[in-house]
Amino acid sequence: MAQKKGYEVDSWLAKPDPSMAIILLYGPDRGLVAERAKAFAAKTGLPLDDPFSVVKLDGAEVDRDQGRLLDEARTVPMFSDRRLLWVRNASGQKALADDIKALTSEPARDAIILIEAGDLKKGTGLRAIVEAAGNAIALPCYADEARDLDTVIDDELRKAGMSMTLDARQALRRNLGGDRLASRGEIEKLVLYAHGRKEIDVEDVNALSGDVSGASFDAAVDAMLDGKVGDFDVAFNRHCQSGGHPFLVLSSAMRQLQAIQVMRGQMESGGRNAASVVAGARPPVFFSRRKLVERTLDRWNVEALGRALGRLQTAVLQTRKRPDLSEALARQALLGIAIESARLGQR
Repeated sequence: MAQKKGYEVDSWLAKPDPSMAIILLYGPDRGLVAERAKAFAAKTGLPLDDPFSVVKLDGAEVDRDQGRLLDEARTVPMFSDRRLLWVRNASGQKALADDIKALTSEPARDAIILIEAGDLKKGTGLRAIVEAAGNAIALPCYADEARDLDTVIDDELRKAGMSMTLDARQALRRNLGGDRLASRGEIEKLVLYAHGRKEIDVEDVNALSGDVSGASFDAAVDAMLDGKVGDFDVAFNRHCQSGGHPFLVLSSAMRQLQAIQVMRGQMESGGRNAASVVAGARPPVFFSRRKLVERTLDRWNVEALGRALGRLQTAVLQTRKRPDLSEALARQALLGIAIESARLGQR
């Protein structure tokens, strides 16, 4: 059967088997799924920003337009010897599973299929089709263990040319592990906070690190999501006046919107309502925040959430270039999303 154990995935990705034309990355850690998908895509050698060589599709889009993936897979490449078809937010879409089944029987000569999916049940649907095929492989992505977390921490420290005390590492490790991208984001935030120094200590960790698998720690983010512009302004001012860094709010807002984008994708692909998706979310949404998240899911579609995340990413880059204007830049980006949320809530 074409599948790997969790501990075998990184070694396979380091040297992918070229005979595998369909790669399915799945699991509850969507951040790890995305990170590994990006690593595999880079290994193909194709220019990832070239829409003729790399076609990016959403699972819901493939489901709505049955046969779309087959058509793309059988399209002759124009400017390269092959194409990468990159499908994100896959789950239990029947049309996607049917297209993949057809491609396992009659492989595309010039296409590689890369699929990012959530936690798929063994023996059913898309996962069963891939695991039974000779030209496809299923790669599970589960929450990081201590050894994996140390690897992620060391990777970010090495890129920054920094080190960390043992006490700081132990304190940081306790706050990580729910989601790979969120964990990496926490480490990047810590490195940025300690910029200019060679070593991170436990005081730095205690000052900045929150539990990345839990709810947002900043009231300003919840007010932004709910479109409560006045409440956002009060909470953001209080955060900054108390010495808090504006990029902490940006970072928290990005984590929340990324999680909501995944849940909205599940709503659109599976025909589920917001309450059902929130109830089944992993990691779970705190009970006290469920209604807020449900309202946000009802207001925002996947495309709008993507635009909001793009706005936040631009703001993060701008605050790094102009730290003297970080408060104003962060406020402008977050306030814009709060106003948009309020407008969507009036529909």
